[in-house]
Amino acid sequence: MTEDLKHSSDRCSESPNRPSKIARTEDTAGGDPRRCVSYQGMSQNSRIQRYLVAIEYIGTRFSGSQQQSTCRTVIGALEEAFQKFIGQPVSIFCSSRTDAGVHALSNVCHVDLERISKRKPGEVLPPHEPTVVRRAVNHFLQKNEGDIMVVDVRCIPADFHARYKAQERTYFYRLLSGPEPLSTFEKDRAWHVPQELDLFAMQEACKILVGHHDFSSFRAAGCQANSPMRTLDELLVSESVSTPNFPSITTTSDGNKLGGSNGEIQGFGIRKRHRCFVVTARARSFLYHQVRLLVGVLKSVGTGDLTVCDVERILNAKNVTAASPMAPACGLYLANVKYDLP
Repeated sequence: MTEDLKHSSDRCSESPNRPSKIARTEDTAGGDPRRCVSYQGMSQNSRIQRYLVAIEYIGTRFSGSQQQSTCRTVIGALEEAFQKFIGQPVSIFCSSRTDAGVHALSNVCHVDLERISKRKPGEVLPPHEPTVVRRAVNHFLQKNEGDIMVVDVRCIPADFHARYKAQERTYFYRLLSGPEPLSTFEKDRAWHVPQELDLFAMQEACKILVGHHDFSSFRAAGCQANSPMRTLDELLVSESVSTPNFPSITTTSDGNKLGGSNGEIQGFGIRKRHRCFVVTARARSFLYHQVRLLVGVLKSVGTGDLTVCDVERILNAKNVTAASPMAPACGLYLANVKYDLP
């Protein structure tokens, strides 16, 4: 199980539209490893090609990644775009499920496509090149809300599964610390913590949590995993530049800072920046809401509500009621899914 939703659902569907004409992709010198190749014995139908598809999305207006009959979802939007491209329904399987409001820098899924000749039904045509698939699907995605995009496509064998072949998943979680209200540009993109955060204390707490443990205290109700045992390969907190990051208007062309005698920035309309902290969590798989529960505890350590010793007590309690309140979904990003690609 990954940082998963516990709900599964039905597909949102619309009548397919005829796709716009997509230019053919020319061969490149030396060949492209992402081009479609023949995998003998992998498919019963030579017209069907399986593709590995990497997607990015802003999760704010999605009710999670999995299909739901009454809500807009990541898979629903993606299947709709693919259907408009090839003219028939498809089924998409995701490597990692994400909750409503959770974002992805790179989530990965797979889909089987059959290329049918529109002029001569039944005529066998070679599979679409990955570049054509990416451009065509993005064409239809951008006609929707524009908050999801295909970033990479690769041809894979018919027995390659996006979820079960995943070797490692990495999540980022962004926290913005400071008393100032959150910028409009950061709305639903990070967890705003008004208090100052102690970076060193949070880093020390990470050392207790990394490794192979019973993570029952960081496992939300409804988790479908058979065991609470997980190996957390990496858990760290670092300070990062808050985004969007522009050249400072409080610095003159000769590099001198504008300010009063007390060093404070003077100037109307200049927003004070928050300190930005990023939690990185890396493992083969995660329990339901594990990352957000981990971040909730780390935040409490940063504000001084918990000590590093308290973190060890929570871990050993093996009960989610011992943990701090879970971090909100808006700061969580699925950053990367690692594979040993053929």
